[in-house]
Amino acid sequence: MIRKCQVAIIGGGPAGLAAAIECGKAGADTLIIDENARPGGQLFKQIHKFFGSREHYAGVRGFDIGEQLLDQVRQAGVEIWLESTVSGIFCGNRIPVVRKESERQMIHTVEAEKILIATGGQENAVQFEGWTLPGVMGAGCAQTMANVNLVRPGERILMIGSGNVGLMVSYQLLQAGAKIQGIVEMAGQIGGYGVHAAKLRRAGIPFYLNHTILRAEAGPDGTTARAVIGRVGDQGTCIPGTELEFDVDTVCVAAGLRPITKLAKMCGAELMFVPELGGWMPRHDSHMQTTVPGIYVAGDLAGVEEASTAMEEGRLAGVNMAHALGLLCDEEAVKQNGVIGKRLEALRLGPFGERRLKAKRRIEEGRCQQ
Repeated sequence: MIRKCQVAIIGGGPAGLAAAIECGKAGADTLIIDENARPGGQLFKQIHKFFGSREHYAGVRGFDIGEQLLDQVRQAGVEIWLESTVSGIFCGNRIPVVRKESERQMIHTVEAEKILIATGGQENAVQFEGWTLPGVMGAGCAQTMANVNLVRPGERILMIGSGNVGLMVSYQLLQAGAKIQGIVEMAGQIGGYGVHAAKLRRAGIPFYLNHTILRAEAGPDGTTARAVIGRVGDQGTCIPGTELEFDVDTVCVAAGLRPITKLAKMCGAELMFVPELGGWMPRHDSHMQTTVPGIYVAGDLAGVEEASTAMEEGRLAGVNMAHALGLLCDEEAVKQNGVIGKRLEALRLGPFGERRLKAKRRIEEGRCQQ
């Protein structure tokens, strides 16, 4: 089966949904392809309220934002393929898709005039002794278990990393009834927002700054039973005699995300290494178009930031794909680009916006590997 459309969006997370809304509103025949059983990506495991302005859903919980976006996608007449896996992007913007139909796997081909790759990011792993033991997992995995599958990942948990993900997931696991034994941070200061850290401190959760995990140890049943951390010296190595032991059944690692670049690389998009935004990512212009004409990116694939930023980048890509298809006039496209651009600038203010500014300077000065 061949499905021809004007816009194919790979990934039904915040960026993909936002882009689909803009394309659908403009009248584009739009198809979202997502490997999950439900679209929405990270939003449906985010039970906290968002910050920012009204335009950025301030005070609204992530899963409610997801429901609002899905309603808008349906109203825009966008088609969604779920439990569908994209295996590549080939010449002529041809996308092979393995799709589940009536308990069988069927292979389809999608031919699109414009393609948005919004595959998001994946968790970084930290290798230490015992890092492959049952009970050692990424913080995002633990968040999915607790908030989506309603399964508490453990009873006694040690969190490695004090960025926003580490802080928010720790608090959510605490709400789920787990005991957080501590939050371990290699740097000398907490990495996430102070408001998240303050909630944990009020709950009596200890922070171990300038510390790192040394090993996880198995119990008689082969699963995680103990974790050992140590203070880090000036050379980045553990100071002998500073080790601390914790009786835990779960170690969560919140070491950041990196863009999932496989599809972008496969279709020939030029990549660049920008550490401030997660590492290797596709080079793209202000319209979110990659170095391959007709192929766009948005969300964590275009640089790891927040869900609010991903949605705005998705809108930006959607507007510019619709314009490139002739569905928006030049004047309207310029107007919408300006409005979305201002909202993105507002999101990137403050200390966390410095990361994007550093990345921008690095790219402009050509200091990123290719």
